[in-house]
Amino acid sequence: MFKLMLVLHLLGAAIWTGGHLVLALGILPGALRQRSVAPIQVFEAVYERIGLPALLVQIGTGFWLLQRLFPSHAAWVDVSTPWGQLIALKFVLLAATIGLALDARLRLIPRLDESRLTSLAWHIAGVTTLSVLFVVVGAGFRTGGLF
Repeated sequence: MFKLMLVLHLLGAAIWTGGHLVLALGILPGALRQRSVAPIQVFEAVYERIGLPALLVQIGTGFWLLQRLFPSHAAWVDVSTPWGQLIALKFVLLAATIGLALDARLRLIPRLDESRLTSLAWHIAGVTTLSVLFVVVGAGFRTGGLF
């Protein structure tokens, strides 16, 4: 069961991070040059159906793996250990991702037009950066820390 959960977690990370890298590096620059939200809306219409479930899979499998690897919840908040530091970073990244996603979903996307494109671009850059950091921190669980 552990291997299955790990594979699902990694697939979720690949979809979430890969999709945001495609958006940030492939779609967003052209949209900004054209000052058009249409390319982003087309991408989001397709990606949202797999991206959000991938994030939910990551959250669910992440908590499952965390519980399996560290059954004591005290270890989750013990930042004096490399594992506790990684767990704390994962929680900070998750909170920041949820915050940016909610702000974009509730404030920007419903009224998305060219005047909000720059704000959306900052959100995309932020979520993409956070998703890459998730991968880096996640790799720390296999390598014994961040550095």
